[in-house]
Amino acid sequence: MINIGLRKFLTQSFAGAALFTAVNIALPSTSLAQRQPGLPTLQPVSPTTKAVLSTSPLATDYSLGGGDLIRVNVFEVPEYTGEYQIPPGGSINLPLIGSVPVLGLTTEQAADEIAKRYARFLKRPLISVNLLSPRPINIFVAGEVTRPGAYTLSLSGGAGNNPGVQYPTVLAALTTAQGVTLSADVTQVELRRKIGRSSEQVVTLNLKELVQTGRISQDITLRDGDTIVVPTATNFNVAEARNLFAANFAASPTTPRTVAIIGQVNRPGSYLVTAGATDGGAGGAAGSGLPTVMRTIQLAGGITSQADIRNLKLRRPTRTGSEQTIDINLWQLLESGDINQDVVVQDGDTIIIPTATEISSAEATQLATTTLSPTRIQVGVVGEVKAPGVTALQPNSSLNQALLAAGGFNDSRAKTATVDLIRLNPNGTVTKRAVKVDFSQGINEERNPILRNNDVVVVNRSGLARATDGLNTVAGPLGVIFGLLRVFGL
Repeated sequence: MINIGLRKFLTQSFAGAALFTAVNIALPSTSLAQRQPGLPTLQPVSPTTKAVLSTSPLATDYSLGGGDLIRVNVFEVPEYTGEYQIPPGGSINLPLIGSVPVLGLTTEQAADEIAKRYARFLKRPLISVNLLSPRPINIFVAGEVTRPGAYTLSLSGGAGNNPGVQYPTVLAALTTAQGVTLSADVTQVELRRKIGRSSEQVVTLNLKELVQTGRISQDITLRDGDTIVVPTATNFNVAEARNLFAANFAASPTTPRTVAIIGQVNRPGSYLVTAGATDGGAGGAAGSGLPTVMRTIQLAGGITSQADIRNLKLRRPTRTGSEQTIDINLWQLLESGDINQDVVVQDGDTIIIPTATEISSAEATQLATTTLSPTRIQVGVVGEVKAPGVTALQPNSSLNQALLAAGGFNDSRAKTATVDLIRLNPNGTVTKRAVKVDFSQGINEERNPILRNNDVVVVNRSGLARATDGLNTVAGPLGVIFGLLRVFGL
């Protein structure tokens, strides 16, 4: 038998239908949910089919799933109206008709499905489904991001003129994954969205355009089950990578990154590079800034005198398993101020500083005063000086300064006219030349040359000192014999 509620329903009027419409509007539904203006268009494809842009818009309707709290309204049958939490299986149990699967349906589709089932018992049933509390959405972020993987993002309530559900966007997801890497191609970011059970839609987003022009349509709102894929750039552009690093969806500049540096630096090895002040860079403290190649060199104690700064290479692993190789010319940075040559480093980078085949004296002098070089150089002063040993000097110190730092000549024994200067050259050879000493001379290559790191200055003995040492060598054994004879009274 049909109860009184059903009799009322069978005799409902058009006025009642109008009242139903007003009630439906008063409750929150997906019609009030956040809409995405000006979305890129695409065509539905199977998971193995390449996406092709078309006039088909991206599906933005909310799909019901486990965890959603909904309200099912059966007009003029209040005992059949109620709130339901959708279980993980996706089916809700309704009065009279029993279990109804709503997983993956929009609220409109769910209302139609419920109406079809109630049609067996009710005449022209009017059903509405309203979303009261949406579940968090589960997405996956893959490719060139700092922490690829699955993430759960919460939805928020709207405000003002947009009172419906506010969905997280692509940029929010990338930020949750700790940002894109410097190897990313942000002009070809893919958003994959499931349609039903067997197909998906794929849209390509240009986040570079979003940064440059502010086209918010590139920042699409997400739905449950979406996958974001950030591809690897095929051609690395230093200038674009530097701009990308400044975007708020890039990896944080304050995150420490492990970088290896090998070749012509004073302390090759692996370093933890961070932004901000670098304590103990190339022998001192470096100022604040980005985590770059220059900062890594400073941490490694600066370049050696054999470094070829025109042909540095940076090797960078990517998420695809391949490796990007970036050519760097730091001489171009020093000469013309090309800041793009000071590449921002990321975790896993390897910097290679090759050996120069030839470096002019003028170039070596200029390099010694830059932040690439150590703040102190080590020069050995040996022989007839008052304090022989390794002496720490300022870059571009002269031969005379090294002699004075070693306490000056041992006047009674030193050959003060000339000293020997021994130098290891970039090509692996060693040169030795005699330099006439004149403390009245300023810096010049002939009489008072500028020293380089690891130079050795040898102060020889004077002729008198050599003769005296020779006599002592000969007389030494005779003195021992005469001493023994005196002991025995001979």
